[in-house]
Amino acid sequence: MEKQKLWGGRFTGATDPVMEKFNASIHYDKRMWREDVQGSKAYVKAIQKVGLVTEDECKLILSGLEKVADEWECGKFEIKETDEDIHTANERRLKELIGITASKLHTGRSRNDQVSTDMRLWMKNALPELGAEVQNFMSVIITRAKQEIDVLMPGYTHLQRAQPIRWSHWLLSYGWMLKRDIERMLGLQTRVSSLTLGSGALAGNPFPIDRKSLATDLGFMEVSGNSLDAVSDRDFVAEFLFWASMLGTHLSRWAEDLILYSSKEFGFVTLADAYSTGSSLMPQKKNADSLELIRGKAGRMFGHCSGFMMTLKGVPSTYNKDLQEDKEAMFDVYDTLLGVIKVATGVLSTLKIYGDKMRQALSPEMLATDIAYYLVRKGIPFREAHGLSGMCVALAEKKQCPLSSLSLEDFKSVSEEFTDDILSIWNYEMSVDQYNVYGGTGKESVTAQIENLQSWLEQLQYR
Repeated sequence: MEKQKLWGGRFTGATDPVMEKFNASIHYDKRMWREDVQGSKAYVKAIQKVGLVTEDECKLILSGLEKVADEWECGKFEIKETDEDIHTANERRLKELIGITASKLHTGRSRNDQVSTDMRLWMKNALPELGAEVQNFMSVIITRAKQEIDVLMPGYTHLQRAQPIRWSHWLLSYGWMLKRDIERMLGLQTRVSSLTLGSGALAGNPFPIDRKSLATDLGFMEVSGNSLDAVSDRDFVAEFLFWASMLGTHLSRWAEDLILYSSKEFGFVTLADAYSTGSSLMPQKKNADSLELIRGKAGRMFGHCSGFMMTLKGVPSTYNKDLQEDKEAMFDVYDTLLGVIKVATGVLSTLKIYGDKMRQALSPEMLATDIAYYLVRKGIPFREAHGLSGMCVALAEKKQCPLSSLSLEDFKSVSEEFTDDILSIWNYEMSVDQYNVYGGTGKESVTAQIENLQSWLEQLQYR
């Protein structure tokens, strides 16, 4: 059995069956069968150009690889016990199909540069799909922000009512987070597009293959510059895991907001039944499980990120088997994130909002800052104006009445700078629309945010 292994020639004893299972990665890296075949096709063409295989041998190998791909595609590929990984499995099957010529395919190539190439190819294909889903979510945010721009709600700091804002402004706050996430993803797409094939096990390729041409054939933007670095470089995996964790964190915060807003205590929104569950005991319950799972899965993704970083920190130079921990983390985070984004988009697309409940949650004390701004506009320094506004709040509390119920005489007892126009500040729309500098919650500013995010989305490179 050992002679059938790609590395078995040096060994005389059998591998412990427990070690066989512990060492194997075929059960998860078979997911890269398509990329493995793609890389092998490009590589055999590269070695044919330098005379390592004849034209006929190249055609035979390419034909055999097509058959291997067909078997994977239709689910007929049979994995054998000796198939340690996807590379071993494909080469073993290729040899069964075309004979000894298959043994020439691996000339100058190592699984060290092969697996790195496969993973980079896989991620190159995976990132745009994730990016498109984030874009869909952003599109829903922008659409709702347009439609519901006149809905006002409390803005919160420390989970305490702070100042009135537009519901659209809250929506768009997550739109800007997602914009940064997509920008980070575009940077990662550039860094992952580096060809490592041709690095061999660690020292490089001893044959004069054209790596730049090979990179072009496989759709890579550049060629790795150092073979020692190339075979162990998993920066792109760590960066992907961080990127997903950051995006997951943003979606978790969004979910947490909506979990609160959907509670009876807030009553601002209701989730569609399609994204809710009930209780096995309490018939009245409608639980926001979709949002809770989004919040929970953000922790799962970060767990993979932190775990893999701990793996990387102790790995010496070039390839070490510790790096086999990269693929399960990469695949699981991809699958998890794809589900999270799709569910988030569904939740927001079907979410029902209650503008009247949001409006009812606004209260006069939320305009205490407006009293300070009123005094600032009369020439009083802000710190003094802030103190005077606080005295008005204290007076209302002493009189056990809303801030808006204070009379002109009450205000004048705090400062003679108050005149009868102070009684006209109790207007939430007017309060919100004073924040019209770019980035603020005023209608003019929110409209500009919508237009800018929409324009940016339409120009994305991967569309």
